[in-house]
Amino acid sequence: MRLLSELQRDSLSEVFNIGAGRAASSLSEIVGEEIKLSVPCLRVLHPSEINLEFLSLSSMRLGAVKQHFSGPFSADAMLLFTEDRTLEIVRDMMGSQISLDELADFEEEAMCELGNIILNACLSAMADILELSLESSLPVYSVDSSEAILQQIIASGNEPIILFLHINMEIERRRSQGYLVFLLSSTSLDTLLEHIDRFLAVI
Repeated sequence: MRLLSELQRDSLSEVFNIGAGRAASSLSEIVGEEIKLSVPCLRVLHPSEINLEFLSLSSMRLGAVKQHFSGPFSADAMLLFTEDRTLEIVRDMMGSQISLDELADFEEEAMCELGNIILNACLSAMADILELSLESSLPVYSVDSSEAILQQIIASGNEPIILFLHINMEIERRRSQGYLVFLLSSTSLDTLLEHIDRFLAVI
């Protein structure tokens, strides 16, 4: 299994930390309150090592926004929320004048927009810092059982090694928790680390 040096790990964590900070700032403006972020937890894992306990997800059903990013390397990015909190987040985005019955009609569109803002903020920070170009697919939103979402994550690791980044995102007033997950194949990880090493060589 590919091991990251301490400097590579710290640099990647800081890049994602900057991106997550941008995402939190954007989301704070949308929902009108402060968003708290945990320190990024970055690990290189075999797909079989990822489970619900590892993800700290106890909800029976999850809402997931997924986007694919391509460029010098490819990555799948996912934003996860427990299903019981997604409508509350949508209501914050749309305004309190929207009734609960109407919220469901806007759920997919609003969550895709939310995911697009947050995931692109993280990846654009990486692109800016490492001076590379990344393109993204349109976001796709789905609601499914925790086990089914877990299988989506595992299936993204189409090679034996993946990079797993977990950032806990908390909307304090709503007591909502979201998770940002980024997955790369071993080949894409090697390419990303080459860009990290080039960046470190000039600073």
